[in-house]
Amino acid sequence: MGAGRQYGLLFILPAIIVLALLIVYPIAYTGLLSVTDEQGNYVGADNYAAVVGARVTTTPVRNTVYYVGVSIVFQIGLGTLVGILLNQKFRGRAMVRALAVIPWVIPGIVAATTWAWMFHTEFGIINYMLTSAQLVDAPIGWLTGRDTVMPALIAINAWKLFPFVAVMVLAGLQTVPNELYESARIDGANFWQEVRHIMLPQLRAVLTAITLLLVIWGLNAITIIYTITRGGPANRTLITPIQIFRYAFELFQFNQAAALSVMFFLVTIVFVAIYIRVFGASKTGQAT
Repeated sequence: MGAGRQYGLLFILPAIIVLALLIVYPIAYTGLLSVTDEQGNYVGADNYAAVVGARVTTTPVRNTVYYVGVSIVFQIGLGTLVGILLNQKFRGRAMVRALAVIPWVIPGIVAATTWAWMFHTEFGIINYMLTSAQLVDAPIGWLTGRDTVMPALIAINAWKLFPFVAVMVLAGLQTVPNELYESARIDGANFWQEVRHIMLPQLRAVLTAITLLLVIWGLNAITIIYTITRGGPANRTLITPIQIFRYAFELFQFNQAAALSVMFFLVTIVFVAIYIRVFGASKTGQAT
């Protein structure tokens, strides 16, 4: 038995080494950079204090919370609605299900570039349709206006990820016993009453796990914003991951970038821990 364990450790040793090189070492080195200066001297929490005290830090944090929070509201709402509709029986359901996941499978850079052209002030099809229908008098600067750029990016982000929510909701609805629907129909329940009293309660654990997963993804996703606006105009779409990138590769302040990365990493870890706890609890509940 002891020899078997030794051989088992020997077999997984290459994987452990790879994980250490690709995950543990970068995290440890980032932590080291965050407490040292450019000459490698230990400075303690000076880098953290400099980052927190900077006026530019407040705006990205606020934008990140707004961008991720509102995006998730629309992703969950639209995805749940689509998932429920795709669970119904209708002609061509398989084709509609296949088409519904297209936004999700499109690469992020392709989706961002396409939407950037669609939202273009002069040549975008969105302004063309609005002006042609005489809904607006003049083209709208969706990606250049201070009040329109963030809602436009949130709409793109919601469009990109709502199919994932729909697929997960659809999978969750497949596990709901038909007896619940039959009992509700015998009692005279209509479709929306089934949604409220059967589907949504049965989807509570699924939606909780999806929400936490979307928060983790949202906090680390910069593709859409960086491709379209790079944080502009006037930092209206500057989020914390882009600020970290600017510190490191535009201002070359690697130590402060590392400090901000560590703080951002700790926040993400909290949501990861919550996700693991909730997902583990739901799996335990299903097992019992």
